[in-house]
Amino acid sequence: MFGAGGGTSSYLEVEETDVILLWGSNAREAHPIYFHHVLKGLDNGARMFAVDPRRTSSAKFADAWLGLNVGTDVAMANAIGREIIAADLHNKDFIAHSSQGFEDYKAHVEPYTLEYAEAITGVPADAIREVAHAYASAEKAQILWTLGITEHHNGVDNVKSLCNLALLTGHVGRWGSGLVPLRGQNNVQGGGDMGALPNKFPGFQDITNPDHRAKFETAYGMELNPNNGKHLTLMLEAMEHGEIKAAYCIGENPADSEASAGHSRALLEGLDILVVQDIFMTATAQLADVVLPSSVGWAECDGPVTSSERRVQRVHDPRRVDDARVALSRRGHRRRVVDPVQHVGAAEDLRQREVRHELREQLQLPYLLAPLDEAAQEGGRDGRPAVDDVVVLAQLAQRVSAQPRRGRGGAWHRDEEGNGRRLLGIPLVLGV
Repeated sequence: MFGAGGGTSSYLEVEETDVILLWGSNAREAHPIYFHHVLKGLDNGARMFAVDPRRTSSAKFADAWLGLNVGTDVAMANAIGREIIAADLHNKDFIAHSSQGFEDYKAHVEPYTLEYAEAITGVPADAIREVAHAYASAEKAQILWTLGITEHHNGVDNVKSLCNLALLTGHVGRWGSGLVPLRGQNNVQGGGDMGALPNKFPGFQDITNPDHRAKFETAYGMELNPNNGKHLTLMLEAMEHGEIKAAYCIGENPADSEASAGHSRALLEGLDILVVQDIFMTATAQLADVVLPSSVGWAECDGPVTSSERRVQRVHDPRRVDDARVALSRRGHRRRVVDPVQHVGAAEDLRQREVRHELREQLQLPYLLAPLDEAAQEGGRDGRPAVDDVVVLAQLAQRVSAQPRRGRGGAWHRDEEGNGRRLLGIPLVLGV
């Protein structure tokens, strides 16, 4: 359902859709593998509209480029929604069956006439009308977006405005129709799925939900904090107010990436202690009291990664695979490319996960789940691999196995026989 951090469509579906809205994404350069699927869709007759302030290399493949002014995405989406309603192109059956709040939405977008939107966005009214009619009239349509939508101060509103268009037209939960957020970095989807969020357990289960929390407390054998954590913006605010005095920064460079770099650097410098773990000596690392070694995720690590379509694949440590596994990897299964550089003076290399394990032992923190590489050989807390522990706890991961996935890997959503479903869609959609 909406609210979980993941797309509703598989990669293959864009090859068989009729209309593509590429919004705030230069997928040709940022997501070249996925863009090959887009090109197949275009070859099969799909129309594509690129909505972006820049005329990107991806926009060159579109039927039309809508070069809106920066920061006017919500106004554009609202105008498209209003035009769909005014032209009586909205999907009344889907709205009645699978959404809430249509009348409120209709009243909210009513002021966003084509002429009003043109004045705000800079996009001609006729172009907005063409997109609205094409998207609403299509049998199958998809909206694709990336950081051009999300990395705004109102990024959540941007995403919701696009979700509203899918709900308005019923373009979600059906083969070839859906919403596709293309992830900004490798395994971002896997991180979110596994609970690397301040308000979610693995499987996007709410920390504040007593039933969700009780399940994890039982599995971990300890009481868990019932309050949501802080995302990066709130962390920086807490640093400013003296509520956070120490930070452990893993693979992130807020000294450069935050909107106000000078202000962010001053806050980081004011911490009692800053620990950075990264593969580069970033601007943040240069401010740190301690810098720890790390590993390149796609080349040096061992473990599962998850793509934007929630396909799980395993990267193998070549030092721990036998000839049969190596042969399997040559048929398309991902494997680790190189061994990490050895830490000076250490008998064994210090990998990213091993550093965290050493820190855990020094801090005398409980070991909730066995690491994947050890669990694969020795079993988890009760003989099961650690991934199986996650599968039991994360409802979205049901029927995902710790065993290596052959070929293209395994999907989160699988049938009783373990075969990946072709449709990643949702059974129920709530909230226009």
